[in-house]
Amino acid sequence: MKHVTAPSPPPEAGADGHAAGAEHLAVRRPQSRRVAAWVAGLLLAAVSAVLGCRVADTDAFTPVPQILAFLPWLLVPAVVALLLAALGRWRVGLVWAVAVLGGLAWFVQPYGTVGDPEGPPVAEVRVLASNVEFGRGVRGLVETVRERRPDLVFASECDRACDAELRAGLPRSAYPYRAAVAGNGADGSVILSNLPLKPAEGVRGTLGMPGAVADVKGIPVRLQLAHPMPPTPGDVARWRTELGRLRDFAASGGGQATILAGDFNATQDHAAFRRILGAGLRDGARIAGSARTPSWPTAVPRPFGTQIDHVLTTKDFAARDARFLEIGDTDHRALLIDLTLHRAAG
Repeated sequence: MKHVTAPSPPPEAGADGHAAGAEHLAVRRPQSRRVAAWVAGLLLAAVSAVLGCRVADTDAFTPVPQILAFLPWLLVPAVVALLLAALGRWRVGLVWAVAVLGGLAWFVQPYGTVGDPEGPPVAEVRVLASNVEFGRGVRGLVETVRERRPDLVFASECDRACDAELRAGLPRSAYPYRAAVAGNGADGSVILSNLPLKPAEGVRGTLGMPGAVADVKGIPVRLQLAHPMPPTPGDVARWRTELGRLRDFAASGGGQATILAGDFNATQDHAAFRRILGAGLRDGARIAGSARTPSWPTAVPRPFGTQIDHVLTTKDFAARDARFLEIGDTDHRALLIDLTLHRAAG
């Protein structure tokens, strides 16, 4: 006689079923928390490395200089890391994230000195600095100059064709003075002026950086166009060297009034740029209340981007009404700023 084994009944919902489901969730939840904590740790490590270079006052090496240009936007991964640390119940990560956010918030503040110049005002000087991207933005530059009537125009990446179009599009009577470095593509640059200019040796660089001395109501003002190489991978050392030459120019003035303007390919978060300011110059946009207003790239809408175009001056100048203008056909916004030259006290 055979023994027939009855099939086991399916598990019924009840205490055992709830226990199995709870055990499954207990396994899944710790795993998801570990993943969240790991991702938070990776984000915080990356942001902390860049922030550490900012604290140490160094631009280090690729990719740090490139990321430093967008330092304020590191707040986004830092906030994500904070949320993931909270999700993963990672207490150390929470403290780490708060510390990183505090450090970023500190350095996002505008950098550099402000203050009113000593001595009486002498003259108003309107300055326009524009990178026309291989000359493609020259038509927009001509229209902007006609409309805004700056006294000084610093045009970077203005090649021979661009220079010729400036000559044809702007009356010589309006800008009878110029200093230029002829070149093709990004090599050429031009300074236009309605103020009398004397020739001066420009700063040596891979790209053209002309210089001159302007006569502003009898006061000589050193002019220098800035356009160092960008800190692309492989060119960071040259970028740092050329910013160092601009720093040396700033330091060599011996107290003479100076305007250093153009595309610096650097922001206030780059140590090499801060050393230029440390040589006795002030950022006009910072003085005028427009620090961190993005000038590049125009492909992204404001407030995205970063400010790499600057007008720097000695403390002889006050600054107001800094405007970043879209001129078209270039990846940079032009910076238009009104300066007031003051006679040195004493």
